[in-house]
Amino acid sequence: MVKAIVGANWGDEGKGKITDTLAQDADIIIRFQGGSNAGHTIKNSYGKFALHMLPSGVFYDHTTSILGNGVALNIPYLFNEINDIVSKGVPMPKILVSDRAQVLMPYHMLFDQYEEERLAGKAFGSTKSGIAPFYSDKYAKIGFQVQELFMDEDELRDKVERVLAQKNVILKHLYNKPELEVDDVMKTLAEYRDMVAPYVCDVSQFLHDALAEGKQILLEGQLGSLKDTDHGIYPMVTSSSTLAAFGAIGAGIPPYEIKDIITVVKAYSSAVGGGAFVSEILDEAEADELRRRGGDGGEYGATTGRPRRVGWFDAVATKYGCQIQGTTEVAFTVLDPLGYLDEIPICVGYEIDGEVTDRFPCTSKLEKAKPVFKKLPGWKCDITGIREFDKLPVEAQNYVNEVEKLIGYPITLVSNGPGREDIIKRDPQI
Repeated sequence: MVKAIVGANWGDEGKGKITDTLAQDADIIIRFQGGSNAGHTIKNSYGKFALHMLPSGVFYDHTTSILGNGVALNIPYLFNEINDIVSKGVPMPKILVSDRAQVLMPYHMLFDQYEEERLAGKAFGSTKSGIAPFYSDKYAKIGFQVQELFMDEDELRDKVERVLAQKNVILKHLYNKPELEVDDVMKTLAEYRDMVAPYVCDVSQFLHDALAEGKQILLEGQLGSLKDTDHGIYPMVTSSSTLAAFGAIGAGIPPYEIKDIITVVKAYSSAVGGGAFVSEILDEAEADELRRRGGDGGEYGATTGRPRRVGWFDAVATKYGCQIQGTTEVAFTVLDPLGYLDEIPICVGYEIDGEVTDRFPCTSKLEKAKPVFKKLPGWKCDITGIREFDKLPVEAQNYVNEVEKLIGYPITLVSNGPGREDIIKRDPQI
């Protein structure tokens, strides 16, 4: 059986914890898109970790962790992460890398940085991890697949020369930066080949065989619905598809094998980078209070460390995000930080040009939207450690029930703390 774990909103919903929790019953966990530009924070018996390339199931010795063909494969970053977790007592994970995955090159990060500098005040808020230049090259067919690292050297050099002929024109005439040298790029590719060689696999065939054997497979997405290239808040999106449907492509399995789509939804809103954010808290003191209390140690990017923008729960955006994911069930996370509030606002509609709607619009209309809030009573206590839904304060129960009603998708898991064990299984009300 294949389950997909994906985000409903802007990312940072807590997918890492949910993947880590559900991986206990899985055989294989696959990262199917994105790269080192976003982090999944996990707290378990080994400690606290911020993973960027590795799938969030690497902490179990019975699982195989796969980097699928849809990822932006930052090879040095991957191996630094492996070494880091092993140095902290985690058993050496079983890792496979798709021979069809594309390699993120050092110059992708340079181009990302140079473009953000060039755009200045109109920059996209990139993490400068090279993601947009990487995916641009992939679809322009001037990237390097893992399998190409093992090509005949003369053939590989010929491709490098053709790629750099284009890159150097841009570097010289657009960015006024030093040009790339063929020998330097060839050396980098050789180093990457030697690093990744023990892990390369025909992942699609591996998964085909695993499905035939009845293995349990988790697909782990990065970011969330609103950062999807096609269906998100374009152009302030990531450069790959964040949807569960892409999991089949990014892993190399038939789409009909995905039986369960667990969409992770946060009890309030947060986002890194620019773009429309209707329910954002604009009062800086109020925002900073939630930011400091939120997440696990505050709402700060696991990759960048920069403060996340925060806002109240947005039912309009979340319902849309769940809809385009094809949600079968919802994991509702970080409920516990809201315990300090007397009242908790929920955005239940958008006012656009004088009309109120509960439908999520395209970006040009979204930029004009003003939030319509409904307030619910807070529970004014610490709810961490509670393991049964009916043991939560009635106000906390009502908050979860109201969110479920507004988004129209069943909430089956409620996370009320950062640890693996801080989770409540719940019978949906819809």
